Amino acid sequence: MSRRACQNGPKPPADAPTHAAFDFLTVDEAAALLRVNRKTLYESIRLGQVPGVLHLRRSIRIRRDTLLAWQPGNSGPALGEKP
Repeated sequence: MSRRACQNGPKPPADAPTHAAFDFLTVDEAAALLRVNRKTLYESIRLGQVPGVLHLRRSIRIRRDTLLAWQPGNSGPALGEKP
């Protein structure tokens, strides 16, 4: 193996997911992406209406890919009906 190949480190497998598959958003970032108020998003998270939510101690993160694939619909309030 050449010296240059060792300095660059091992190459990831071709089928390895890119870093974009594991991106997480803060609530503020997700609210901006969904174009809703952050308080509305916090309430929807509390009610369990938002997919891909991860609670880490006192912070909340939302999976970007799950959020982008989610289609809440347009029949009710900004993020869905209240129970």
